[in-house]
Order: sequence, then structure tokens, then C-alpha cells
Amino acid sequence: MDINLLIARRVRELRDNQGLSLDALATRSGVSRSNISLIERGESSPTAAVLDKLASALGVALAALFEDKGAPQDAPSPLARVAEQPVWTDPASGYMRRSLSPAVPSPLQLVDVVFPAGQRVAYDSVPHNADIHQQVWMIEGTMDISVGEQHWRLEAGDTLAMRLDRHIVYRNPTGRQARYLVALTTQAMPANRRNP
Repeated sequence: MDINLLIARRVRELRDNQGLSLDALATRSGVSRSNISLIERGESSPTAAVLDKLASALGVALAALFEDKGAPQDAPSPLARVAEQPVWTDPASGYMRRSLSPAVPSPLQLVDVVFPAGQRVAYDSVPHNADIHQQVWMIEGTMDISVGEQHWRLEAGDTLAMRLDRHIVYRNPTGRQARYLVALTTQAMPANRRNP
């Protein structure tokens, strides 16, 4: 399936499931109504920053926008063949993410990321209705990762655990691409901790 059509379907499904109008999602996310409409029709290739804002406003991890749930009558397969794993490339930075996890319901999601040399991606949004934990395991290369005011340089073999509740910046400071595995879990935020 075309990745932009997959993203379109997922954004529309998540918005519909929450009973949000285009205007309500635009207000909540800070993404214009017209841009959301283009995304939902598969006529736009949104950047990582835009997808981050939408995922946050919908209370899901960014990875949820790449899930292929298949037809409702189909039982999801516990196997994700490499040829069927959704691959998306950020049009702004060129970073590529491959969703590795099968479509079966699971609290764990795996993502393979190839990050180009000298590029930077910032995620400013914090999910409204989800508590998301992530671990990054460096396979090759070097990445600088900032979470709020904390900064780390990761080399091959290093692992960083973080909670996605603050501004996060990924930067490849070298002249070589980097590759890392992301493992993340998402839990519904208790009602008394949700943002308005």
C-alpha cells in the first residue's frame, strides 16, 4: 500500500474514532484544516513535525499513524514480512522509518530508522492522552538526542530509554548515515493526568 494512503486512512480513522471534526483536530494539533484534509485524502506527503503534531493531538504514538490494520473482517497476522512493512521517508530531512511490528494488537512497537548524515528532526508535541516510553538502540553511526534539557551522544551499541513527554531532538552530527531501532510502548493516560 502507498504510505501516504496508509497515513491518510489512519489519521481519518483515529479522528473519526474520537468524534473529532477537521476543525477540532486543527485546533488541537496546530495543523491547518486544509493541510489535514490534504493528508486525509492522501494528497500530501506530511513532514515528521506535522505527523508528530497530529499524533500528539490524537493521543497516540507517531508509530500509530503507520499501522496497517487491514480490513476489519481480516484477522491480523502475527507475522510482518519485510516486503509488507510500511516504509516512510520524511520529505524535510530524508530520514526513513520502517514499521517492523505485525498488525496484531500489542503494547510494543518496533521501528527501524535510517537517519541521513547532518540532518536534524525536532518533535515539539507531547501526546495528550497517552503515556509513551521509548528505547533507542544504535545499530550503526552516531546520533545526538536531546530530551527536554538532557542531551546524549549515542554510538553503535548504545541504548537510551526515554519517556516522550518533552521536546525531543534527533540529530546526526556526522558525515555518515546512522541506523537505530526504536522500541516503544503506549498506555492510555490516567484521566487525572490528561492535558486539557
